[in-house]
Amino acid sequence: MPTVLTHALLPVAAGIALGRSRVPPRLVAAGMAAAMLPDADVAMFALGIDYAHAFGHRGASHSLVFALACGLLAACFARMLKAPPFTALLFVALSAASHPLLDMLTDGGLGVALFWPWSDTRHFAPWRVIDVSPFANRFFSARGVEVLLSELRWVWMPTALLAAAIASLRRGKMSWERRESRWRDPSTSATPRYDRDAHRSHNNR
Repeated sequence: MPTVLTHALLPVAAGIALGRSRVPPRLVAAGMAAAMLPDADVAMFALGIDYAHAFGHRGASHSLVFALACGLLAACFARMLKAPPFTALLFVALSAASHPLLDMLTDGGLGVALFWPWSDTRHFAPWRVIDVSPFANRFFSARGVEVLLSELRWVWMPTALLAAAIASLRRGKMSWERRESRWRDPSTSATPRYDRDAHRSHNNR
């Protein structure tokens, strides 16, 4: 699995790219929580549930059904998240789904049960370039540093560049729309309009 920080990155980047008006901070926070939540299944090890079990690590909690359930829950609390229900559902569901999709790009462990409950088959992506993260007891080690560098290269840098590009385009579009609005409606401009009738009245005095 990628580190929990990398899983949380994608909703943050989406929030930056789309702007606060479309994705309020509370919705971004909910997306971050949903993106990290699937890895709570590591608690199953303590309960004696095997890694390869349907409810083991990268099992049911890494499925698209689980992601949709997270989205539906967010829609129920849309008012609290200060977003329309459909926006809350879509953003949180995609945030949760980003977790197994990233895990599929890692080079270790088992694949993810993406299509549970219809299939327990574990899936990997054809292109597996992210170094798999060790569990917490080995994270602060040389192996943990290697993983962070791998994620920086394959996830953080491309995501940051894409988010910055989209945000720049969005701001440019907003700026253009404001200028166009002023051009179409001179009353919104800071420059006073030339009033021909008032000028004539003044000259006739």
